[in-house]
Amino acid sequence: MLKTAFVAARDRQRLSEIATVLIGFGVNNVVDKLGLRYIPIVPRRKPRIDVTRLSQPERLRRAIEALGPTFIKFGQVLASRPDLLSPVWTEELEKLHSQVSPMPWEQIRPQLEADLGAPPQEIFAEFDTNAIASASIAQVYRARLHSGEDVVVKVLRPGLRKVIDADLRLMAHGARIVETEWPDMARYQPREQMRHLAAGLNGELDLMNEARNCELLASMFEGRDDIVFPKIHWEWCSERVLVQEFIHGISPTDEEGLNRIGVDKKLLAQKGTDAFLRMALIEGVFHADPHPGNLLALPGNRIGFIDFGIVGRLSQKRRNQLLVLIGAMLKQDADGLMAVLLDWTGASNPDMTKLEGSAQAFVESHSSIPLNLGLVLTDFMTMARENDLAMPTDLAILFKGLVTADGVMRYLDPNFDLFAAAGPTVRATMSKQFSLSGLKSKAEALGVGLFGAASELPTLIHLMLVRLKQGRVTVEIEVKGLDKVTRGIERAAARVAVALVVAAFATQLAPRLIDLGTPAFVTVGMVVFTLGVGWLVLLGRNR
Repeated sequence: MLKTAFVAARDRQRLSEIATVLIGFGVNNVVDKLGLRYIPIVPRRKPRIDVTRLSQPERLRRAIEALGPTFIKFGQVLASRPDLLSPVWTEELEKLHSQVSPMPWEQIRPQLEADLGAPPQEIFAEFDTNAIASASIAQVYRARLHSGEDVVVKVLRPGLRKVIDADLRLMAHGARIVETEWPDMARYQPREQMRHLAAGLNGELDLMNEARNCELLASMFEGRDDIVFPKIHWEWCSERVLVQEFIHGISPTDEEGLNRIGVDKKLLAQKGTDAFLRMALIEGVFHADPHPGNLLALPGNRIGFIDFGIVGRLSQKRRNQLLVLIGAMLKQDADGLMAVLLDWTGASNPDMTKLEGSAQAFVESHSSIPLNLGLVLTDFMTMARENDLAMPTDLAILFKGLVTADGVMRYLDPNFDLFAAAGPTVRATMSKQFSLSGLKSKAEALGVGLFGAASELPTLIHLMLVRLKQGRVTVEIEVKGLDKVTRGIERAAARVAVALVVAAFATQLAPRLIDLGTPAFVTVGMVVFTLGVGWLVLLGRNR
């Protein structure tokens, strides 16, 4: 067991707090595996509830909530990964929320004034010091510019950076321990998961990053007035402050509000789907958390997006694979599903018989129309987990976004079929990929790659010929277990050598020493003989 306290000496106070919370909530398996049982705990009141009456998933969820924003974000990520955890765990972690009581204005004011360069009452014509939203990372205030525009002012909570940085260091160390103590977990790449968590949190801790994300996504819909993004007021933005246009919209879950503004809910669902798929499939950058609070219905059948702290990114290769997956699902092609899943997970030696059966059962269970995308993707990730396959993180983020978006669209239209709604976007994307211009660009890229390889070939051939002339070409062959065979041969050779020496002494040298009558030589010779025989006996026992 690694000495966690020593490794994390710089963060020992935070580590003690973590150990105290986990021990207090009785998460004993995690405590023991991470070596936290030996960490000095800090004085802390006992939990208000009797944890002995809670299940292990409940204990973990409550401990995560008590540990703060870093762990809450991690728990929310795990809740969206049915390829990693069974339903009993994901369903409990889905209860995690980052909504917390707002910090008092007097604690926020000094930091905000420092970042703005003046009291907010001087910067804005109006500023409401009562937060309209509060989460574990930031809280939001309403304000009005001197020009009359309504804006929101998002402010990071003071003191977060230090705690989150310490948490990320400790969690990265914990991921290394997990790979050591739980070898079966190594296939889930816990260190890679921590790297993505750190990247996401660091992005959220820089509100300038959120502002850039907003403008990037807005640029994809330039010229369209039915897809709305808030305007960023850069002059007052910084790492800890974001000032953007306030969008007056209605939540998709507000039935009365939607009826009041007279929108076509089915049309809104289609537009929202088109926008999300354009981001993901065509542009490769998408809103990663499109929950009902971040999508707004606007008069005139317009839809607005807000909150861009988390965005996902997909490479062109990954987007192509996603198109193949959607096609395989629509065609109920079990072999196609298997091929995509194996390509994604990089598994080299799965139980193919079990995987074939799982893929066939999957397509049969989702053969009815319309398809429920949320259920389809959740079952797909469950199939991966049951076959010991882990999804790449970028795809897990996309699937979470798709499931969330599908749920929002069903608020607008209970009979919504995202697969059918995705048809135009998918067809347009595939037409572009396999059009003459698309194939031409692929051929050009292939030609460039082949040209690069061909240009290096003469040099490689010349170098090989030179080494052949010099006799310097070597071949390396790795045979598993060869080191054990080598050690066995060495031990056998040692035994033979000692046996020959002892035998030679016994048959040749010893009689001559005795004949010489030299007590010293006789004594030394007998000692050597005795030691040699004894060593051979020990070697025989340890063979």
